[in-house]
Amino acid sequence: ALIIVGVLMTSNLKKIDWDKFEIAFPAFLTVVGMPLTYSISDGLALGLIAYPITMIASKRAKEVTPMMYILFVVFVIFFLVTNL
Repeated sequence: ALIIVGVLMTSNLKKIDWDKFEIAFPAFLTVVGMPLTYSISDGLALGLIAYPITMIASKRAKEVTPMMYILFVVFVIFFLVTNL
């Protein structure tokens, strides 16, 4: 079952716009972060932290929803608390 889920997840990678760094980098961190951290939630957290940062860096901060900024803060606090 786990292999099937992995195949289904990787089949959606072709839908990502890899030419836009602010979209591709958080997606890449999410995909790579899951197996490297042995945790789906940590991999997702890496992507959710990277997305607002890359959007701010590319001067597209207004396109990020308030919920994404809230998740950014929550996951940064999560990583700080769990790694202390």
